[in-house]
Amino acid sequence: MINLLRARLHQKHRTIRYPDGPPPALPARFRGQPEFAAGPCAAGCTEAGAPCADACPTGAIRVEPTLGVDLGKCLFCGECAAACPTGKLTYGSDYRLAARSRDDLVVDEQESVRLAAALDDKTRRLFGRSLKLRVVSAGGCNGCESGVNVLQTLVWDIGRCGIQIVASPRHADGLIVTGPVTENMRLALRKTWDAVAPPRIVIAVGACAISGGPYIDHPEAHNGADAVVPVDLYVPGCPPHPLTILDGLLRLLGRLEDGSRTEVSAR
Repeated sequence: MINLLRARLHQKHRTIRYPDGPPPALPARFRGQPEFAAGPCAAGCTEAGAPCADACPTGAIRVEPTLGVDLGKCLFCGECAAACPTGKLTYGSDYRLAARSRDDLVVDEQESVRLAAALDDKTRRLFGRSLKLRVVSAGGCNGCESGVNVLQTLVWDIGRCGIQIVASPRHADGLIVTGPVTENMRLALRKTWDAVAPPRIVIAVGACAISGGPYIDHPEAHNGADAVVPVDLYVPGCPPHPLTILDGLLRLLGRLEDGSRTEVSAR
């Protein structure tokens, strides 16, 4: 016990201050909100054929009527930016990506992500100070699951925000769903949802849980959680950074309110 206390004193305070303080620094390789340079796309780039769209493994790129990205399908692999002959499309460092509606994840030169709005007043009064979530890995690769697990560590400590991951849906207020919802997990997800007492919420974390990710339209996948259960919050990424997940959860609970849309990023 003495050694444990000494180690704790030596380590000092390690929990990040966010949201009461600034967010932690993100790695240099982090890819967040897409940025669109001014000016037209390269000559010949149309919906029928464009290097960025051709390079995208999930069909997340739209060229017409304006260049756009469906962040619900995007793997943030950067292949589209690397293929763009004019450098019109790049990825910035804005981690704020979570949205309430699937359509709000489609961004272009005029519109960026519509940041997640808070739950209605009645639901927020129920969950605002104590939100318990059960994680359902519906065929995921463990990347998004790892991001959720990180939020429970000493540095992030989501318990201080009143958010807790629980072992049973009977003890939960809602679900965090990861993975494309494979056929073998479809019934399990539905039964888990049924086991949560209403009112209940569902949070789809990662491209797989939103649209199927790299498994989109596979015969054994259902292209995401909302094919089986209603979804209240979409957190894009492959996998999402823990900060992106936490930001979305806090917005859902009404802890963060800094505008309905992030500013359109342009260079």
